[in-house]
Amino acid sequence: MEAVSDFIQRILLLVVTPKCYKVFFYDLNFFDVECLKTSASKGLGFGIVGGSLLVKLPQVLKVWNSKSAKGISLVNVSMDLFAVTTNVVYSYASNFPFSAWGDSFFILIQTLIIVILVLKYNISKKVSTLFTVLYCTLFLALISGYVPKDYLWTAQLISIPLMFYGKLTQGYVNYKNKGTGQLSIATCILLFLGSSVRVFTSIQETGDLLLIWAFLLATIANFIIVVQFYYYKKPQKVVKKNKQSKKNR
Repeated sequence: MEAVSDFIQRILLLVVTPKCYKVFFYDLNFFDVECLKTSASKGLGFGIVGGSLLVKLPQVLKVWNSKSAKGISLVNVSMDLFAVTTNVVYSYASNFPFSAWGDSFFILIQTLIIVILVLKYNISKKVSTLFTVLYCTLFLALISGYVPKDYLWTAQLISIPLMFYGKLTQGYVNYKNKGTGQLSIATCILLFLGSSVRVFTSIQETGDLLLIWAFLLATIANFIIVVQFYYYKKPQKVVKKNKQSKKNR
């Protein structure tokens, strides 16, 4: 029984802090506002991390199956990759809890795949291969610990307007094409929901203004693209069948 109790305690400590664990299970104070907010933030954070494993999978599959990246802005996905990369390396260097940035790591992998596919189908396979090698080399260098944290902070700061600009570029491409092309509505909705929840979790778990502003602007930009799916939705054609009346002879 003691082993089971220790196991349950370890699981609970993933969601609640040691201080809040004492408040909840020793003091039996289940209405402590600060602990409730902290626990909700951590729970949402891990929920987003789990959901992020599939957030861009619909987009990847749509491009892969159609063998086309038509309508997808290379500027947008590149800025997305830059933003999520700086988010991961900055959070990692700042020793933020994994629940606060783990989703960015999994989204990074999926975004990288999308960029590679866009380069492959819109430019060439050689360009996509070269980009993959260069990106992986740069990423390993950034997380090696040799890059000063001030540089990572600056990169995170630069990524915020670039990410927003990239999203607006995708919005403009949609406006110009009067449609959303090969964009996946499931992916865009999940990105909108994820970024909006991340505003709250970033406030609670990191208090870092850079991350808070990054997710706030991402929420606004993702909302614009989600709205475009419904605005440019093509109405289904209704086929009217003319019924021929039979004449009695």
